[in-house]
Amino acid sequence: MTTVRAVCPHDCPDACAMLVTLDGDRAVAVRGDREHPFTRGFLCHKVSRYPERVYHRDRLMFPMRRVGPKGSGQFERISWDAALDEITARFQAIADGPHGPQAILPYSYCGTMGKIQSEGLDRRFFHRLGASLLDRTICATAGGLGYTMTIGSKQGTDPDAFSQSQYIINWGSNTAVTNMHLWVRMVEARKRHGAKIVTIDPYRSVTAARSDWHLAPRPGTDAALALGLMHVIFRDGLADEDYLRDHCLGGDELRTRVLSDYAPQRVAEITGLDIAEIGQLAREYAKTVPSVIRINYGMQRHAGGGMAVRTIACLPAVIGAWRHSAGGILLSTSGTFAFNLAAVQRPDLVPPGTRTVNMTQLAEALHGELPGSPVQALYVYNSNPAAIAPDQQRVLAGLRRDDLFTIVHDQFPTDTVDYADIVLPATTQLEHFDLHGSYGHQFVQVNVPAIAPLGESRCNTEVFRGLAGRLGFEPELFDVSDEQLARELLWETGPVENVPAAMRGITLERLKCEGAIKLSSATKISHPGPSGLSDSSESAESTDPQGFGLRLTTPFANGGFATPSGKCELRCERLAQLGFDPLPTFIPPAESPASAPELAKRFPLQLLSPPSPHFLNSTFVEVDSLRRSAIEPQLEISAADATAREIQEGDLVNVFNDRGSFIARAIVGDKVQPGVVVAPSIWWNKHSSGRCNSNSTTPTRLTDLGGGATFFDNLVQVTRTL
Repeated sequence: MTTVRAVCPHDCPDACAMLVTLDGDRAVAVRGDREHPFTRGFLCHKVSRYPERVYHRDRLMFPMRRVGPKGSGQFERISWDAALDEITARFQAIADGPHGPQAILPYSYCGTMGKIQSEGLDRRFFHRLGASLLDRTICATAGGLGYTMTIGSKQGTDPDAFSQSQYIINWGSNTAVTNMHLWVRMVEARKRHGAKIVTIDPYRSVTAARSDWHLAPRPGTDAALALGLMHVIFRDGLADEDYLRDHCLGGDELRTRVLSDYAPQRVAEITGLDIAEIGQLAREYAKTVPSVIRINYGMQRHAGGGMAVRTIACLPAVIGAWRHSAGGILLSTSGTFAFNLAAVQRPDLVPPGTRTVNMTQLAEALHGELPGSPVQALYVYNSNPAAIAPDQQRVLAGLRRDDLFTIVHDQFPTDTVDYADIVLPATTQLEHFDLHGSYGHQFVQVNVPAIAPLGESRCNTEVFRGLAGRLGFEPELFDVSDEQLARELLWETGPVENVPAAMRGITLERLKCEGAIKLSSATKISHPGPSGLSDSSESAESTDPQGFGLRLTTPFANGGFATPSGKCELRCERLAQLGFDPLPTFIPPAESPASAPELAKRFPLQLLSPPSPHFLNSTFVEVDSLRRSAIEPQLEISAADATAREIQEGDLVNVFNDRGSFIARAIVGDKVQPGVVVAPSIWWNKHSSGRCNSNSTTPTRLTDLGGGATFFDNLVQVTRTL
C-alpha cells in the first residue's frame, strides 16, 4: 500500500486536498488530507467514492467514430491516429474555407478546475488556430462583475476567519452542501461563541434548515432586500460614518436613494417578507460585531443578477464590517491568486477581430443566429452542453445538424457524447498532472498522477499537442510539458522581480515536497500545531484558532480596495460609463408574476433548479450509488400549489413553458413557498423520463452585467401527468 497526494478537481470552492491509497497500481480509496488546514481530513460523499468513478464500467477507453444517427450513441472503435488525423483534416478544411477558422468553436467549462487541464494549453491551441473565442459565462460572470464593480476584485473575507464571526449570513448559498468546509467553520462559530447563522434563500435548503433563522424572499428580489436593510441601517443611525467617509465613494448618494426609494413597506411588497423581519435582520446585522456574509451565485441567475450581487457587496462597507478579520463578505477567493495565465494561454496569438461567442447562447450559435461565421465544428471538453446549456431543445436540434462536425473529449458517455462525430477518451484526476488554485480558500496545490491512464485515455494537453503537431504549429509553442506549464503559471520562468507578492516563494518543487502553500505566506503545511505556520502579510490581524497557526488577513480594514479610486465604490462611475445606474438599485427578474403578468397567466410558477446534493452540475450522475441516492428527477412544490393542480405526493408531473418541458416526481411540502417550485439538477437526459431535464425550460436571456445565464428567471406551469 502506498499513498499519493492529490487535489479534488471539481467545480467546488473547497478544492480539497486528497490522499489516494494505492494497492499496487490500483487506487482503492481516497480521503481528505488531515494536514491541510482547510480540508481537515474529510471529503464530500461524492468525491469519497472517487475510485468507483475512476474504475466505472462505463468509462470511455478508446477513440470512436459515429456510425449511427446523431443522438443515437452508435460508434465504432478507431485508433488515436485515425481520430486526430480526421480532426486535423476537418479543421484544416474549415480554416481554409470561406468562413475561416472562426467557424470552429471550442466549448468548455469547469469539468476540471485545474489550471493546466482546464484553461492552459487548450487556450493556446485555439488562439493559434484562430478559432472563435468562447465567453465562459454560464456560472459566475454576472456576480463576479457586479462584485468587482464595488470591491475592485474577487477578494473578500478569509474563509478561515468565519469561525471567529458572531453573525453569519448565507445569502443565496447552500453552504452546507456546496461549500461544506466553510460550513464547518460557521458551525464552530456557533458552538464556540454563540454566533447566529442566518440563511436568505427562496428555498429551504439543507443550509436553511440547519440555520438559526431562514428568510425566504421571492426569487430575484435580493437587491431590493439589501436596499431595504440599508434603509433601516441609515434611518436608525447604525452606519459606520467614519468608514463611509474615509474608505467609500458615494455614501451620501446611497443614503439619499435608500431612504427615499426603499422603505421597508415597499421592500416587503417586493420580496414577500414581513416588515418586522427586514428591520430585525438589518439591526442584528449592523449591531453584531463582527458580522460576515457568504454570498453565492444563485441570486445572480436572473435579469438583474449582476446588480444584485453588487448591491449586497455594499453592505459591509455601510456598517464598517471590513474593520474586522472575521467581518466583511466572501464571494470568491479567486481574485487573491495571481497565476501567470497569459504566459500559458498566449492571448497575443488571437488574430485581430476574432469574434467571441457567449456560451450561454449555444442554441443561437448552433442555429446561425449570432454575428460572424456559422459554427461548422464544435470541440467539447470539460463540459456537457447537451445537459447543462439553457434552451435545451434548441441546443439538441443544433447538435443534430448533419453539417456540424462535433468532437467530444470526455471520461463518460454523456448526453453530449451521443451527438459526437468523434469521441476521445479522457483521463480522470488520478491519471494526470495539474496545478490548482481555489475560489473557496487561499492555498495553491499540485496534483500528481496516482495511476497510469486507463485504457487509451489521454489528458487535454496531450490531445492538443497531438493536434498542434499535425497542423504544423510552432514546436516551441506546444512541445512543452505539463510541469513546464506549471512553472510558467508560477512565474518560475521569468525575472524574479515580476512575481506578484501573493505568489512569491511558491514553486513547483516546494508544492511537490510540502503540499499546499497559502498565498502571500509561502509557508510549509506539514503538521498541525500552534507553531506550524505563520503569515508574513502586513494585513494579518489574528491567529487561526484551529491550531494550524495560520494568520488571518483583514483585506480592507484601512480601505485599499482594488477599484480605480482605491475605495469601496458605492457609486461606480464605470457602471455609468456602461450605461447602468451607478448606484445600487433593484432590477426585477424578467420572468415573474410581478414583472411579466401576462406570461404568468399561462406559466404562474417560478422555477429554481439548484444543484442536487448528490451531483456536481452534471458530473457524478454516472455513478450508480449517487444516482440511486438522488432517486430520480424531483420537483418540490408547496401544498397550496399542489392542491390547486390536484397533485399528490409522489405523482409524476409535467413541468413546461413555451421553451420545453420535463417530467419529475412531485415532492409536496413546505420547503418552497406558494408560487415557487424547485427541481434539483442536473440529471442527464438519458437518465430522465422523456429524455429531457430542467434545462428544457430555461432561457438563453443574459444577465444585466457579465452576460451571464438566467437559469432562475424562469416561469413554468406544472400539471399532473395522466
